[in-house]
Amino acid sequence: MNANTIELKELEVWLITGSQKLYGEAALRKVAANSQKIAATLDTSGNIPAKVVFKPVVKSPAEATALCQQANTAPNCIGLITWCHTFSPSKMWINGLKQLRKPLVHLHTQFNRDIPWSSIDMDFMNLNQAAHGDREHGFIMSRMRLNRKVVVGFWQDATVQKQIGAWSRAAAAWHDWQGARFARLGDNMREVAVTEGDKVSAQMQFGYSVNGYGIGDLVQHVNAANASEVNALVEQYDAAYAVAPKLRKQGAMRKSLVEAARIEAGLRSFLSEGGFKGFTDTFEDLHGLVQLPGTPVQRLMAEGYGFGAEGDWKTCALVRAMKVMASGLQGGTSFMEDYTYHLSPTDKLVLGAHMLEICPSIAKGRPSLEVHPLGIGGKADPVRLVFDTPPGPGLNASLIDLGNRFRLLVNEVDVVKSRPLPKLPVARTLWRCWPDLATAATAWIYAGGAHHTGFSQAVTTEMLEDFATMAGIELVVIDADTRLREFNQALRWNEVYHHLRSGMMA
Repeated sequence: MNANTIELKELEVWLITGSQKLYGEAALRKVAANSQKIAATLDTSGNIPAKVVFKPVVKSPAEATALCQQANTAPNCIGLITWCHTFSPSKMWINGLKQLRKPLVHLHTQFNRDIPWSSIDMDFMNLNQAAHGDREHGFIMSRMRLNRKVVVGFWQDATVQKQIGAWSRAAAAWHDWQGARFARLGDNMREVAVTEGDKVSAQMQFGYSVNGYGIGDLVQHVNAANASEVNALVEQYDAAYAVAPKLRKQGAMRKSLVEAARIEAGLRSFLSEGGFKGFTDTFEDLHGLVQLPGTPVQRLMAEGYGFGAEGDWKTCALVRAMKVMASGLQGGTSFMEDYTYHLSPTDKLVLGAHMLEICPSIAKGRPSLEVHPLGIGGKADPVRLVFDTPPGPGLNASLIDLGNRFRLLVNEVDVVKSRPLPKLPVARTLWRCWPDLATAATAWIYAGGAHHTGFSQAVTTEMLEDFATMAGIELVVIDADTRLREFNQALRWNEVYHHLRSGMMA
């Protein structure tokens, strides 16, 4: 996938069915036919975004190993769905599973939904053995300490397909991270801790790389932008947004709009040339730029690029992963910052915003294109898109480097209708935390969560849980059921667990 093109149907999930030669050719042909029908049904399900591909039934250690090796090297394969239609002895899977580097979901189902009470015989029993075949299959993965997702239920049920779909979206994001490149324009915001981190550990854990580039590398591309490209972008701005009068043709600050378009053209060129899937910048390093990038960052994020402000490369990568997960779904995904609180006794709320860089994919209605003073950075007044976010369920996620491991922290929220904010010229969203602001903020702080997040009204906690499983990292969720005493105990248990697990896996 190109950085600004996220088409999940180009990716493949392989359905691998386990059996053995004990049952004879007639039974194995039936197993294969049933598996093909399941694969075809899942492939056409609107709940599963990736292409589901049937693969030949696995009947021996050699076949299991060969399929796992093929999956590892297949460029479009993002993971495996395994299912034991009959009884598949688990020792034959060991060598293949040891080598498998793609995510795996264990589908515990059977081809027939109902027991045929009046006609059931031993032939039926021999052919429909997932009830114990999948338990054998599950044992070996537990014995091998393999991370995977288990989905239980009838394969035609929407609930089952939605679970596989959530896993598929997480697998697509994990696939997208492998070999991904993120650019850090300038360094970290000075003296800030949470946006720092170990980039080497991240590359080893996650598969993506983060490297720094001088702001001059970007400025070269900005200065090289040709007039026709810049003018084309300005025309897009005029057509797509409610442009403030002073930015319109003949407006007093039209030049600021042209300069924003020039920066966007330069950013596009820089990102395309480097093959980057996301980037960071910082207002403390703007040498050679006329204004801090606002609208350019917002528009690039809307196309799928990850972004993190003030050098926050972890959030940049997380936003990109969440963009992939959300592809084709209703609701947007954006870089976000917890900015200020509304601490009314009757309704405690969080106002999320940033100086400039909130993605218009989360906008309610047509964004307004405006220019205002920023007050920091020492540059010309930047152009930005201003909008509110529609009400509805959402979440904030933070990827944290704890030194000995990474933690993914999630807080489920409800976005509420915004109040009029005539003097706040930034994109913003207003939400109510689950289970309540006091509990959520306390838990977030105990867990070491950052002030920057990936915010989404499309990505679900289930997707992020599956993603954390694939990445082999800790997941901590703050939701309607969170209680602080139990939450803090879980953090302490997690510390011990991950310390012991790192020793076991060394």
